[in-house]
Amino acid sequence: MKYCSQCGNKNNKIIPDGDDRIRDVCPSCDTIHYQNPRIIAGCIPVWEDKILLCKRAINPRKGYWTLPAGFMELGETTEQAAIRETLEEAEAIVQTDELYAVFNLPHINQVYMIYRSVLLKPEFSSGTESLETRLFEEHEIPWDELAFETMRLSLKYYFRDRKIGAFKFRTTDVIKTILP
Repeated sequence: MKYCSQCGNKNNKIIPDGDDRIRDVCPSCDTIHYQNPRIIAGCIPVWEDKILLCKRAINPRKGYWTLPAGFMELGETTEQAAIRETLEEAEAIVQTDELYAVFNLPHINQVYMIYRSVLLKPEFSSGTESLETRLFEEHEIPWDELAFETMRLSLKYYFRDRKIGAFKFRTTDVIKTILP
């Protein structure tokens, strides 16, 4: 952050007193500008034994499949963000069951929060950020065409847990995302 959002003066990169990280600090008004990870919230929308996926219409990873998910907005909970993103990307209405997985991606300063959810009706279509939406049975999932490692892991965990009939909360550190 080159300039202070409070007073407009140029920031300095320093370690403030009592801190252990370099921060953007305004020498004029002493504002410390903290930068924190971005939260992505999404759903695993289920209808009967099928999962709803969206083919991305935007970069990054345009043309690849993903679970409906996106950046959390100010003033909403992670659950509200996941429901909103599902409506925006797949025009689908879901009811969340529970927070299912949290993925930490420190190398890109993101945290993914994925909810298990149920489609309330088998009605969906492509939102503005999707080229296509479709329900997939497990054997139909386009594993080699998934946009992000977090989505591949979410689906892998989901299908594994569904087989044993017990869903458990997961937290995973994704250190490096490998994309085709």
